[in-house]
Amino acid sequence: MKEKYNIATNQRPDGDRPLDATLVHIDLPQFIRQIKEEVAWQESDRNAITVYKTNGLRMVLVALHQDAELTRHIAKGIISIQLISGCILFNTDQQTVELQDGQMLALHERIPHSVRAVKESVFLLTLTTSLQV
Repeated sequence: MKEKYNIATNQRPDGDRPLDATLVHIDLPQFIRQIKEEVAWQESDRNAITVYKTNGLRMVLVALHQDAELTRHIAKGIISIQLISGCILFNTDQQTVELQDGQMLALHERIPHSVRAVKESVFLLTLTTSLQV
């Protein structure tokens, strides 16, 4: 397996960090602090950071201010959302689910959905991606 690292950017200049390796330690409290200290969080209604990315799977930590909305969209792969803190409404055409701290949901691929933060919220989004052979 070839290890992958992110590249430092103007927004995240702290240097490289592993995105894919045999074992990747993911410190969610540290990442939450980081994204809430960034300019994007101060100037927008959201911020996010990819914490793991490999062939077939991606994990993204997402923070939303109260009333922020991810408008209706479609994910190409299966997703799961684990709410770390806050409260979100997850909507499909057939159902609305309110997630509270510690709750999760899973959704099959290609189902239109939207997300709205009832209050400031942080969740871990995990999604399957196409396998590269």
